[in-house]
Amino acid sequence: MSAARPLTALRTIAAIAALPLLLTACGYGSEATENDEQPKGAAGAKKLSAGEVRIGYFPNLTHATALVGVQEGLLQKELGGTTIKPSTFNAGPSEIEALNAGSIDIGFIGPSPAINGYTKSKGKNLRIVSGSASGGVKLVVNPTKIKTLDDVKGKRIATPQLGNTQDVAFLHWVSEKGWKVDSQSGKGDVSVLRTDNKVTPDAYKSGSIDGAWVPEPTASKLVSEGAKVLLDESDLWPDKKFVITNIIVRQAFLKEHPDVVEAVLRGTVKTNAWITANPDKAKESVNAALKKETGKPLSAEVINAAWPSITITDDPLAATLQAQAEHAVDAGLLKKPELTGIYDLTLLNKVLKAAGKPEVPDAGLGAK
Repeated sequence: MSAARPLTALRTIAAIAALPLLLTACGYGSEATENDEQPKGAAGAKKLSAGEVRIGYFPNLTHATALVGVQEGLLQKELGGTTIKPSTFNAGPSEIEALNAGSIDIGFIGPSPAINGYTKSKGKNLRIVSGSASGGVKLVVNPTKIKTLDDVKGKRIATPQLGNTQDVAFLHWVSEKGWKVDSQSGKGDVSVLRTDNKVTPDAYKSGSIDGAWVPEPTASKLVSEGAKVLLDESDLWPDKKFVITNIIVRQAFLKEHPDVVEAVLRGTVKTNAWITANPDKAKESVNAALKKETGKPLSAEVINAAWPSITITDDPLAATLQAQAEHAVDAGLLKKPELTGIYDLTLLNKVLKAAGKPEVPDAGLGAK
């Protein structure tokens, strides 16, 4: 490889990475993709108070509840004659924008965009109504360049997007190590390169980055290219649990159609139970959904390595969302937010109680 190639690749990656940041700054994100093969309402079944419910999610392993729930018809079964209209997104800001615009009613999304969406609307647009997944985030590195955690200093580490959930987590970890990094530029004792997950494996192969703090399946894709898992983020949290995916709903939709939201949550609780009881079938279902959504399933090597690190859960792990908000504040990426009211777990706890499961707490952040 010529000496110029890594520099050229780095410039290319930087240009690609800068695009979503520019779009986000303008209030726009990646466009949604509607699923052409949308589920149909059960023939002859009674519709609920809305004829359809529009649900957004990512074609991502940490959104397995949505992928499996739609793929296996478990959500549609609970909705009866009310039809699901699914849309997939590539970035949190675009999903929040769709929710704000009324283009979707319910969304599966990470904690940072949920916090940003709630605070920017001054608490008037969304509520978190359930959890969906925990974990599934790793620091993976080039083992020839980085052998210990201390070796990360001075290296080039990718995160998916400025201010996104993994970016906040990595900046917080860096600060805990006593190292200094400018949160906006990513320059300092570690070079933080904001790189779209789609191109991170190519950036790793070209040598433009030395590692990445990323969610699954990107982490396992890097491992398949020779990278090594240096740290699983779960090891940094109490009980090794932290929220990676929540379920949010437009407040207006929640108010007007609580029966529809309750039906969706019955479906997600049953989907999560099915995934937990049938891990092999669940992996097959997720991969079938990914093939339908993206045109390309994951290899057995990648999905088998990624799957064990993700915990499917109904619990939104509210205390960890509060901690993640504090980490963003400490990193200078967020002004201290007022999160009281971000949760409304009333319907979830109703569903859980009916299913004989324990109710889950909102860490004092519920609507008053």
